[in-house]
Amino acid sequence: FRATLAQLLELPIVGDLRGTGFFYAIELVKDKDSRETFSAEESERLLRGFLSNALFERGLICRADDRGDPVVQISPPLVAGQAEFDEIVRILGDVLEDAALLMRS
Repeated sequence: FRATLAQLLELPIVGDLRGTGFFYAIELVKDKDSRETFSAEESERLLRGFLSNALFERGLICRADDRGDPVVQISPPLVAGQAEFDEIVRILGDVLEDAALLMRS
């Protein structure tokens, strides 16, 4: 399933994918090349002002966390299969693309 989630690394806002099995964290970065992270205010706007609601509205419950690097934590049910991981990546990809555009404005 990691290979499916790794597709998200192609997005400019995704700096790293950490985790294994059924628990992952997607690190969000301001600049992928320099690995610059978001300021505290930007993280608040990104994680709580946008991502949490946007993901929930699209049917995906994730934990947005900014203790340290801003990340989106993914912990699907243990019965999740490839179809569920494909759906997670589709939803996350769409929302993170929107988030990247939001943070550029």
